[in-house]
Amino acid sequence: MTTSQRAGTWRIGRVVGVDVLIKPSLLVMGAVLVVLFAPRWENRSDTSPYLLATVFVVSLYLSVLIHEIAHVVAARVYRMRVDSVTLHLLGGETVIEGDSRTPGQELVTSIVGPLASLLIAVAAFVTSTSMELGTTADVIWSIAWVNFIVAGFNMLPGLPLDGGRVFRAIVWKLTGNEATGVRIAAWIGRLAAVALVVFAAFSFSSARDATINLLIAVFVAWFLWEGASDALHHAQRTARINLLVARDIGFPGATPPPGAETLSADLRGADLLRAMAARPAEAYALTEPDGSVYGVLTSRAVDDAYRSSRR
Repeated sequence: MTTSQRAGTWRIGRVVGVDVLIKPSLLVMGAVLVVLFAPRWENRSDTSPYLLATVFVVSLYLSVLIHEIAHVVAARVYRMRVDSVTLHLLGGETVIEGDSRTPGQELVTSIVGPLASLLIAVAAFVTSTSMELGTTADVIWSIAWVNFIVAGFNMLPGLPLDGGRVFRAIVWKLTGNEATGVRIAAWIGRLAAVALVVFAAFSFSSARDATINLLIAVFVAWFLWEGASDALHHAQRTARINLLVARDIGFPGATPPPGAETLSADLRGADLLRAMAARPAEAYALTEPDGSVYGVLTSRAVDDAYRSSRR
């Protein structure tokens, strides 16, 4: 079943049953990369350097797509629903509905992307070294080099990078608290953003290159900071949701309205919200494991409990 297209994207097809979307910024970045890399192949081949640069950029985007498809496959193994894969200015994003249920699931679904990039890099490197020196080997070597960078950058232990999700999974496993892992990984992501700008600002290069490097660093840092901030907000929301316990919010001893939908009094957090969403109603009959009625839960009581947790 085809999912609805996200605003500001173009749908270019489907891969492994998932919509592949691109943002217009991808084409802008592609044109910029062609211009930046074309001089590398000037006077080294009878083929147009811009054609060679275009082949390189298309291969790079295919590598990013493979990276994201690896996330899709891993998520599917754990029966998670994948909405879409979006390629954008700074790489790609796989939209997986719902969160991992265990640290192990989070670790696997996160690490497979960088591993896919690493495998592409190794394969391209081996291929280039087995070929005679020339333009083709040089293009393939460049693909290997970029994929090594993509794999390494993505494994930095800060959100929203894959390495941040891996780090979150490790902290989650060690502490038993997912929110703790998110907070630490998100703050590392913010620190990485600041460090990137500082490094670019004090790097030793020509004035022109220094300006370009600083602009790129600021843009990437903004992406990291925004992603880390979103992760922190999500962690805070998740923590508030986890405080919702049907037994505590409900009204014990109250008589449910006739024909009321039933919910287990032991439901809590996201499981409680999913159960309510599956059977929308203003009031529910809360039941014990033995089937007896514990009391009544109202949608308004759940909303009030969620809002009060913000204080």
